[in-house]
Amino acid sequence: MTVENNGPLPGSGTNRVPLSRQRRGVLQYLRGQTCPVTASALAQVCALHVNTVREHLDALVDDGLAVRERSSPSGRGRPAFRYRARPPQESPAREYAGLATVLAAQIARSSADPRRDALAAGEDWGRVLTAGQTPSTDSKEARTRLLDLLDEIGFAPEADADAHQVRLRRCPFVETAREHPGVICGVHEGLARAGLAALGVAPQEVELLPFAEPDACRLHLGLAGRPDDENHARPPASPGAPRAQR
Repeated sequence: MTVENNGPLPGSGTNRVPLSRQRRGVLQYLRGQTCPVTASALAQVCALHVNTVREHLDALVDDGLAVRERSSPSGRGRPAFRYRARPPQESPAREYAGLATVLAAQIARSSADPRRDALAAGEDWGRVLTAGQTPSTDSKEARTRLLDLLDEIGFAPEADADAHQVRLRRCPFVETAREHPGVICGVHEGLARAGLAALGVAPQEVELLPFAEPDACRLHLGLAGRPDDENHARPPASPGAPRAQR
């Protein structure tokens, strides 16, 4: 596979500033919880207004110190976000770009089937990132939760209303992906496959089109074997738009 487009922008790392005393306190309370909690539940523990706590939690997510995930649907309305502290040993994937380059080169050199091995590695990664999460019976909800995960990692996904057609506007490993697209993009597709399988009950198809647009990759998510997915068919490429060559 050769790359003709520039593709997504690099996933931007977070330039952290020192935490304020209040935000540091919210983080400490969050670390003391035994399971993911809503902003309102944590506000009661912190004795702060829920809007203040939510602002701190979202900032902690941006700094890579906490994780935000959607609750499973339980009635009308959009499910609430739940938050959990990220363990100190965890870090967003973009922090490991150098290691990814070395591993991608090793797989490309030594594997008899680099794409197969890359997909398998990505699936393992996806299962680790979604371990302990309850799968949703709502397929759209599962897709939305996957997009939340991809956003957390640094892909800046931009999806249609049903979360079927997705543009990945950033990539935490884009420089390595340009050099070893079959490996890095295979890992990302495997991540999406396993993540979606873990976050939802119904089987769903996943297809990643690396460097499909001048400034983005495309990710297609859909229900396996369901006729209604035909209404969400892949949009045709713009006339004359460069595409990745497999």
